[in-house]
Amino acid sequence: MRDYGPSVQFDRPAFVHETAEIFGNARFAEGVSIWPRAVIRAEAHENVVGPYSNIQDFVLIHVGYHHGNSIGAHCSIAHWVALHGGTGGDNCLSGIKATVMDSAVIGENSVVAGHSIVTAGSQIPPNSIVAGAPGKVVKTRNNYVDNRLNAFSYHFNALAYARGDHRAWASEAYQQGWEAERARLEAEMSALETG
Repeated sequence: MRDYGPSVQFDRPAFVHETAEIFGNARFAEGVSIWPRAVIRAEAHENVVGPYSNIQDFVLIHVGYHHGNSIGAHCSIAHWVALHGGTGGDNCLSGIKATVMDSAVIGENSVVAGHSIVTAGSQIPPNSIVAGAPGKVVKTRNNYVDNRLNAFSYHFNALAYARGDHRAWASEAYQQGWEAERARLEAEMSALETG
């Protein structure tokens, strides 16, 4: 892994592609993966990525005027997403080419649909599906299981990429692991709902 300087801190990442560009203050928790050509900048404030989250290809994460970005645990930031000084709770997914602007807050277990624009200062409740430009809550649904499965898939793939294996999702081990994780998450969700 490249040396990004003393203000960039990693805690046992799963995979960081050599083309990722990281500038200024940034902290990455255990199990994070950062994919090709992602750019993460913090000329002020700080960008923080929680455990087992993935920053996919061509993502741009840049601090806003008043805040850095804070991404929760088990989040997926999909290809070409732009984050600009927002906060995302745990178990969130931002779809391809979505934009989240300054001081927006995305509640846990939410999905920001591809190409959506979450405008500055928006407050998105937990368990939301946001779509459109400007982004609006179009549905309320607990996306915990699906979003965690997406994060699981990327973590599995990241560990494989770190070993030089670029075909992990085609393997029987991945299929078995995905099924076992789905069963575990569904049981966990059921216990929370009945508990």
